[in-house]
Amino acid sequence: MKKRVYLTYSAELCKEPIIYDVGHKFKVVTNVRLANISKDIGIMALELDGPEEEIEKAIEYFKEKGVQVDPIEMGVVE
Repeated sequence: MKKRVYLTYSAELCKEPIIYDVGHKFKVVTNVRLANISKDIGIMALELDGPEEEIEKAIEYFKEKGVQVDPIEMGVVE
């Protein structure tokens, strides 16, 4: 299963390897489709590929870290 989401996070989280962590903590493959990182905020379009339950765990992990997670509508960032 593949799921695409937008991640929005603070400058403090920009310094943490959260994408790397998700790829190692859960059985998902991460694919950064688009990213805009500044000193104040990070915005990223991320594709997660793996079993549905692992993707949901990864999304929950992001949220626990303080990342805002929003679904990408189909047809956007193909």
